[in-house]
Amino acid sequence: MEKDIVNIGKSVVIKGELNGSEDLTIEGHVEGTIQLRDHVLTIGPNGRIKAQVFAKAVIVLGEVTGNVTASDKVDIRDNGSVDGDIISPRVAIAEGAHFRGSVDMQRKAQPQAKTPQPQSAQPPAAQQKEQPSQQQPQPQPARA
Repeated sequence: MEKDIVNIGKSVVIKGELNGSEDLTIEGHVEGTIQLRDHVLTIGPNGRIKAQVFAKAVIVLGEVTGNVTASDKVDIRDNGSVDGDIISPRVAIAEGAHFRGSVDMQRKAQPQAKTPQPQSAQPPAAQQKEQPSQQQPQPQPARA
């Protein structure tokens, strides 16, 4: 089967929410939210995005202003620009690309499943810390 790829031309301006279930290439202007959770979003060299982006993979050749979340990878190519935070397990920034923001390279499901175990151990420790702090104000040295 052929993969469907949709192109948004450079004269097209979209404001609002953009959802899709196929790969998308944007050469125009988009403001708002872009959601292609299981697909690839390519921002072409003429693309100008001011949006929160959610996709499987994001390839940036143009400009993105806003946070980018990808379940697979974010690739900022030469002359591409991202001004916002990136959340993705894989991030590539080419020489000549521009990036300003933070990167959170969170891993997939296995390490996240381990995270709740230490958290379940932390509340009893937090309770132990709270109990001595509650006991400390009672024997205050200011009374002596």
